[in-house]
Amino acid sequence: MTAVSTTAPGQVVSDPGSSLTSGLIMLLAVGTGLAVASIYYSQPMLSVIAAQLGASHTAIGLVPTLTQLGYAFGILLLAPLGDKYDRKRIMLIKAVVLCLALLAAGAAPGIGVLLAASLVIGLSATMTQDIVPAAATLAPEIHRGQVVGKVMTGLLLGILLSRVVSGFVAEHFGWRIMFFGAAISVAGIGFAINRGLPRFTPTTQMPVGALLASLLKLWQKYAVLRRAALAQGLLSVGFSAFWSTLAVMLHGAPFHLGSTVAGAFGLAGAAGALGAPLAGMVADKHGPERVTRLGAILAAVSFAAMLVTPWLSPSASLVLIALSAIGFDLGVQVSLVAHQTIVYGIEPAARSRLNTVLITSMFIGMSTGAALGAVLLAHGGWVAVSALAMLASLGALAVRMWPARG
Repeated sequence: MTAVSTTAPGQVVSDPGSSLTSGLIMLLAVGTGLAVASIYYSQPMLSVIAAQLGASHTAIGLVPTLTQLGYAFGILLLAPLGDKYDRKRIMLIKAVVLCLALLAAGAAPGIGVLLAASLVIGLSATMTQDIVPAAATLAPEIHRGQVVGKVMTGLLLGILLSRVVSGFVAEHFGWRIMFFGAAISVAGIGFAINRGLPRFTPTTQMPVGALLASLLKLWQKYAVLRRAALAQGLLSVGFSAFWSTLAVMLHGAPFHLGSTVAGAFGLAGAAGALGAPLAGMVADKHGPERVTRLGAILAAVSFAAMLVTPWLSPSASLVLIALSAIGFDLGVQVSLVAHQTIVYGIEPAARSRLNTVLITSMFIGMSTGAALGAVLLAHGGWVAVSALAMLASLGALAVRMWPARG
């Protein structure tokens, strides 16, 4: 990769790592967090938005659905373009579009405009999947895991804390202010990226159609990619099953707690996310394979611990659930950092496409986990959800323990 220096515009820097400073790493981490948070801001505010816009429960439920759908299509169709075009330019275009979409959502006069804005928010929030490969490209190989870990900490904190922030802002200042504030934050990140991030030389000139078709070829070519995608997808099943059912579980007996408390559990998950940089350092020093196994074990043990909640008092159950959230979030996060370290080392010229395969597998796992979690909670209660998450984590461990072939 050839980068343009951040200190002297137009000067070519032969060593990509020479462009990477602690300040730039922080910028990338904050950028991923604020961009991905845009997907989740609406979720705690749906009832308030529905009341003000006069939307039905069915219509308002399409807001997060279209946002996630837009993000899925953005990952599949837009993220691979980072190998063909300058990633910095792609980030800036997406930042502008995301800012405008958030402003449109905040000013929406009715549910129709909000739904259209939600779809665009999901599409453009995929700038996160341009930032992470950019960080891996800028990082020297010996420190790649550590750098990716720090940037991914920003991403997971954005996911986990976005609901807490939006719930508080909506309650005290209104849901429109939340969207406007989010737009301002994205505009600030876009300005900082424009000033501080070097340009990236494209690594392929293949047509867009062939670029997208190459995703399947990469999947078929590299067994190591398939193992990483499958293992992380299984871990995502348990992760999503927990977070998608937590609020419903806490609302019922014996807890009878509101959505604010459920959102506060994101703080516990955020504590686990802070272990990502350490995971990157271990991956750099001892190899990422060991970290993937440790992460899967930690997730499985944490989910297994929640199987005993029916025999505990409500207060003890809450403490155990919070501790388990710290544990499995840490396990899932360190595994993701290790898997990204593995994947980014496969074929440097295809990092955006390799990342697309990995993240798409994660998204499939999260969608599956949310669907199965809802069904199991209705028919088997919280124990059934915890069992699903534990078994999925053990499945990920089995994938990582299976002898590699190719």
